[in-house]
Amino acid sequence: MNRNAFGFLVGLSAGVGMGLLLAPRAGEKTRLLIRRTAVDGAAYLRERGTEVRDAAADAIREQARKVSQGTEAVKAAVNAGRQAFTESMHS
Repeated sequence: MNRNAFGFLVGLSAGVGMGLLLAPRAGEKTRLLIRRTAVDGAAYLRERGTEVRDAAADAIREQARKVSQGTEAVKAAVNAGRQAFTESMHS
């Protein structure tokens, strides 16, 4: 999540929290609403954290695959160079 989006979410959360605390409701209802909002927010953050972790793991696997392919290409080129050198020495 980029810095601007994070700042927006923090500001939004603070605004919602202040709105709830200053709203003309009974204390019990306000506390219940705050509790529900906090639980929902925690669930959202857990879900997004899982999504980010999974996306990062996928990106790492993809980059590892590309590095492996590059390594194999370099090995093949080195072997071809050795073979060409050996053949040139014997001719």
